[in-house]
Amino acid sequence: MSVETETRSLQIGPHEVWPPVVLAPMAGVTNAVFRGLCRAHGAGLYVSEMIAARGLVERQEKTYSLARFGPDEAPRSIQLYGTNPAVMHDAAKQLVAEHGAQHIDLNFGCPVRKVTRHGGGSALPWRRTLFAQVVAAAVQGAGDVPVTVKLRMGIDDDHLTYLDAGPIAQAQGAAAVALHARTAEQAYSGRADWTSIARLKEAVTEVPVLGNGDIWTAADAVRMVAETGCDGVVVGRGCLGRPWLFGDLSAAFDGRTVNTAPPMAVVAATLRDHARRLAEWHGDHVGVKDIRKHVGWYLQGYPVGPAIRRRLVQADTLDEFEAVLDELDPTIELPADALGLPRGHQHGPRTVTVPEGFWDDRDSPALLGAGADAYTSGG
Repeated sequence: MSVETETRSLQIGPHEVWPPVVLAPMAGVTNAVFRGLCRAHGAGLYVSEMIAARGLVERQEKTYSLARFGPDEAPRSIQLYGTNPAVMHDAAKQLVAEHGAQHIDLNFGCPVRKVTRHGGGSALPWRRTLFAQVVAAAVQGAGDVPVTVKLRMGIDDDHLTYLDAGPIAQAQGAAAVALHARTAEQAYSGRADWTSIARLKEAVTEVPVLGNGDIWTAADAVRMVAETGCDGVVVGRGCLGRPWLFGDLSAAFDGRTVNTAPPMAVVAATLRDHARRLAEWHGDHVGVKDIRKHVGWYLQGYPVGPAIRRRLVQADTLDEFEAVLDELDPTIELPADALGLPRGHQHGPRTVTVPEGFWDDRDSPALLGAGADAYTSGG
């Protein structure tokens, strides 16, 4: 029996998503250019990098630039961060009315210090009442546009939140709940605990539950659905430097096994295309700076020496960058044992910083201080 007959399409509000695959928002990565590259390889739901609700409402230039969609992007999906219900309501309303957003994802999974020290991201679900108010406000502000929620298991092993937060989000009108099966303390270290996804699926029964964590190949995604019963998967670091992973995922959920490991000719052509798109999107100077972070991901596992890698990340113009690409041997193949290697940052574990008084009362609706929404987007 094929996977397609075993797994239903993922329904996010009015959006039917097949295969049931979502691109995870990643700061500095999932801009419109990267989303377009991934979408060219396979269907799914492609979410923008995180933007701060406060920055959007205050019309900060950087936040507005992060909230741009490609001209043919559909559905227009964006991730929103905030801790103030009123600000989240206004930001969601603005995203729909002014940016044409068709799906809004709420970030309660970010583990970085500049977010959690204000009680936001993966810390906020500990404050159950405030969390409920934030979700409800965003849902109300978005109107008919579906709002989903991205969670972690909790702050650390002693402060797990997901089994409370999932049903709360469902009750407040969330159209789906996704779980990165690590705690904030783990950050990106260790192994994701897929059993927590199965437990969340048992607790959240009226809307889809999505699983996230350690999907490095398409086979991992199929196995996650089979083992946990989740309704779909969220793919983050596994697609870094590998937009063709979404083609593998489309094939896998149609019951076919595909593990794309293209020769260097294809990798270099894709990296060239990516760089050109970034230069067109941002301008040559910023675009070439932006592509630098992707070079190591595209070349991961390929036997390419450090000298040429260094020259690629030091190129100052698109012409310089492409000239170095021309020197790559197009016949180089990816070693078989490199296909499913983890990629992207793997830092952690580390102590999670939260604001003073954060632990005092889980059910207090009090806001978390003036700084909670005050920093620039992109965390």
